[in-house]
Amino acid sequence: MTGTFMKRREPVVGVGAILVRSDGAVLIGHRIKRGETASWCLPGGHVEAGEAFETAAVREIAEESGIREVTGARVFAVALHTDADRTQVTAGVVARPADVGAVAATPEPEVFDRWVWARPEELPVPLFPASAALLAAWQAKPVPDGWTVYATADAMALLGEGQ
Repeated sequence: MTGTFMKRREPVVGVGAILVRSDGAVLIGHRIKRGETASWCLPGGHVEAGEAFETAAVREIAEESGIREVTGARVFAVALHTDADRTQVTAGVVARPADVGAVAATPEPEVFDRWVWARPEELPVPLFPASAALLAAWQAKPVPDGWTVYATADAMALLGEGQ
């Protein structure tokens, strides 16, 4: 715009974690964050300065669900929200709970009112947009409009985990 200063919005770098139990069920939370439409969401959030995607995923799982011990955290894809008013990049990380009987809590009740373990083919709706993109990529399904997903080199091996 000529003569007008336009402030750029800072990019958002996030992570979404697909925590997969040995029976194939994934952890998904009912997100009730104020100012947003209620939806179902993977554990995740912003990547802190100096954090690897895997480290951020493990931290977010613990902060949001209380599950503190996970194994095998690996990036399987990076999703770019191409239909947004600012750059939004979300890495998808797949991991397993260390305890097969892990039970999620709600340490952030203002954000999530409950967590459930759901079969990938029976996920509740509506899904949080970034979660929908990552879950589609993980299941080798078409991603929602407005998202572009880049699979990692070993993503094909990860796609079958837990399914």
